[in-house]
Amino acid sequence: MKALIFDVDGTLAETERDGHLPACNEAFAILGYPVQWTWTEFKGMLSIPGNGLRMRRALEKLSPAPDPAEIDEAVDRLVRLKRRLYTEKYVARLPLRPGVAPLIREAMERHVRLAIVSTSDEDQIHALLKHRLEFAAGCFAPVLGKGAGQKTASDSPLFKRCLAEMGTPPAETLAVEDSAIGLRAARVAGVPCAVIYNEYTFGEGFAGAALVARSLEYFNLERLGEACLGAV
Repeated sequence: MKALIFDVDGTLAETERDGHLPACNEAFAILGYPVQWTWTEFKGMLSIPGNGLRMRRALEKLSPAPDPAEIDEAVDRLVRLKRRLYTEKYVARLPLRPGVAPLIREAMERHVRLAIVSTSDEDQIHALLKHRLEFAAGCFAPVLGKGAGQKTASDSPLFKRCLAEMGTPPAETLAVEDSAIGLRAARVAGVPCAVIYNEYTFGEGFAGAALVARSLEYFNLERLGEACLGAV
């Protein structure tokens, strides 16, 4: 194993339930919109790409619904406020998923490259690394998020770019994802993938995964490499 490529939301940390959801609800409240999502509602919207689109659909359901121009402006304000709340208030509180920190420490000790490919904004990724993985924040390279392109595009451009920048062969690189859509993106680029599912991705189709497990806490680097690549 020469490199580990991590997803962020739901993989490194429980960002959706404990970060994005309360930040969205606080943004709605501050700006005076009568929308407060429950976790059950929010889970049901995770297939919708991005909180901006989720917020737009919520505003369109209000009675009376704002006119389209007002919705555009409102969504822009909501998204900007939500991002600020998330990075400045909620990120520091986010729990890492079990086993994440020990595995990253071991990878650093064994000189295994670390990188991130995510659908999240880069500023949010770096905020999470700064607050919750400070010991490794400077070791992830590259960090490819929303600003770098569409992770889930059919030709998997971010995974391919990540491999090119690291210079590691796909067969000696392992992606760590939490969802079927992340698995597909890794596999299109030829990267073996370990799926560490969570409560809202449990039950998705993970055909083609090198490993499917509920937690990284059961794996050190050697066990993970043996399970997914045959060796470390």
